[in-house]
Amino acid sequence: MTTARIIVLFALAAVAEIGGAWLIWQAVRENRGWWLALLGIVALGAYGFVAALQPDANFGRVLAAYGGVFVAGSLAWGVIVDGFRPTTWDYVGSAVALLGAAIIIFAPVATDVAEL
Repeated sequence: MTTARIIVLFALAAVAEIGGAWLIWQAVRENRGWWLALLGIVALGAYGFVAALQPDANFGRVLAAYGGVFVAGSLAWGVIVDGFRPTTWDYVGSAVALLGAAIIIFAPVATDVAEL
C-alpha cells in the first residue's frame, strides 16, 4: 500500500463527504434549492465508493481513520468555503484527530495475539 494513494483517497473521500453534507445543509438550512440536496446525495454516495478503494481490507479501520481526516477536513472546509475562524482548540483537536488517524492506518498490524 502506498502512502500517497492512501492520502489521496482520504482527501477525495473528505471532499465527497463534507461537500455532500454541505450541499444538503445549503438546501435544508439555507433554503438554496432542493437540487443542491440531490447533488449532495450523489456526493455522499461517491464518498462510499472512494472509501472502498482504500488498500486496507478492514472497513472498521478505514472508517475509524477517516474520522480523523473528517474532523480536520470539516474545519478546513469551513475556513475555505464558509469563512469560519477556528480557535486554537480547533487546531489542536484537528492535529490530535489526524495523529490518531495516522496511527490507525500506518502502524504495523499484528496478525497474531502473540505479536502484540
